[in-house]
Amino acid sequence: MHEWDYIIVGAGSAGSVLAARLTEHSDVSVLLIEAGGRDLPPAVAVPAAWPTLSGSAADWADVTTTQVTSGVSEPMPHGRGLGGSSAINAMVFTRGHRTSYDAWQLPGWTFADMLPYFRRSETTAGRDPRLRGTDGPLTVGPAARPHPLFADGLTAALEAGHPFADDPSSGVREGFGWTDLTVALGHRQTVADAYLRPVLGRPNLTVETNATVYALTIDNGRCTGVAFVRDGRPHTVTAGTEVILAAGAIGTPHLLHLSGIGPAAELEQAGITPLVDAPGVGQNLQDHPVSGVLYRAARSVPPGDGNHAEITGLVQSPAATRPDLQLLFVDLPLRGAGLPGPDAGEGYALQVALMAPHSRGTVRTVSADPLTRPVIDPRYNTDGRDVAALVAGLEIARDIGESAALRPWRGREVLPGPDGDLRASALRNIRSYHHYAGTCRIGDVLDLELRVRGVDALRVIDASVLPAIVSGNTNAPVVGIAERAADLITGSRKEVVGGPSVGR
Repeated sequence: MHEWDYIIVGAGSAGSVLAARLTEHSDVSVLLIEAGGRDLPPAVAVPAAWPTLSGSAADWADVTTTQVTSGVSEPMPHGRGLGGSSAINAMVFTRGHRTSYDAWQLPGWTFADMLPYFRRSETTAGRDPRLRGTDGPLTVGPAARPHPLFADGLTAALEAGHPFADDPSSGVREGFGWTDLTVALGHRQTVADAYLRPVLGRPNLTVETNATVYALTIDNGRCTGVAFVRDGRPHTVTAGTEVILAAGAIGTPHLLHLSGIGPAAELEQAGITPLVDAPGVGQNLQDHPVSGVLYRAARSVPPGDGNHAEITGLVQSPAATRPDLQLLFVDLPLRGAGLPGPDAGEGYALQVALMAPHSRGTVRTVSADPLTRPVIDPRYNTDGRDVAALVAGLEIARDIGESAALRPWRGREVLPGPDGDLRASALRNIRSYHHYAGTCRIGDVLDLELRVRGVDALRVIDASVLPAIVSGNTNAPVVGIAERAADLITGSRKEVVGGPSVGR
């Protein structure tokens, strides 16, 4: 075959959902194209091994520019292979607070609109079935064997006056509690494991791996297909209905730029002929920057079999109007690049993640050569409001860290240090949470049904569509967005050809 109804670029979280949902209908043919491989490193399956996957064969291994506020560049891992970033992330499955979605003020994209799709994606136990799913593809829940540090950490947060959240992953709770993880029977469950691999035998689904898409084919304003390279040979394939980009907040704008869709002046500087002047493509890059309080432990921190961060807390900084800080207890001494601290097993951290950043960055394409990686500049902490919120979060973390419940674990504070400057630490002890979003946002680059403005038969469905990043880890939102997008796509098809719509 050289023509399919739908071509999906990227077999990460969104692409896996879309391929599975669209091919539920036998009259629909789908080609799913993935740059990475079908088989992933063995460490992918081991929950505690996720820190080793950065820079592996399952990672694009991008880096940022040198950040003006920290003076260092940050690794920007994002997934390559079936499952995408769900194969290398830390497996936290939380939606973010409902106010994140409602703040977009976009019809059809409120938290209430998204809730049926969140529920459709998951199977949970012991959660409120009005809020949580009970028969979806992803099996999610708290760690089966909680780490003792985290049990004491939760007690410490409650001692410090924070509320207990019985379901911090639901999107309607503030406070601290046991977060849900995409771990099933002791092994990581990627979105591809849950959605895609069970349906690989469908005759209407074709999956091409180790195939790198380098251009969209556009004819008279319509996207008609894609061009890709596999084993050094170029191929061109055609989509009879639509092309769907699900390559992530870095890969999707880069591919649009290479295809002539983006800021015209920047494309010309890169040697690319502009076809559609779309200034918003590659703008509005957001991430959750992470700082924290680091402790040398008073006793050995035992290795856990979970994801190293089983407790989360969602709180509000003094200047915020909605929850904007996530705190995590981490059984590793995580810190910014080049900063001193204990080795694994000798320390732990209370991480502070800014969940509603005001700073905005860019993904820029600087060459027409597809092998030249884009230039990624998140511009962390360039808006002073972000620094103030992180400082407030560090104060909260330090207050919890000094509680009686953590006394058996607490040695001494290494970062910022007892006399350390919190503002300086928020600027220097900074890491990426690897939650890239916003570079093809709804309401600017895309319409309300995720169609690219200025090009027919082309949609974007991944984290790049978020107008503003949500106050939670981004995997669950992307899965929910893809579930809703499958309904939008099938509804459009029904209007055109009378086919059935996706439903359960």
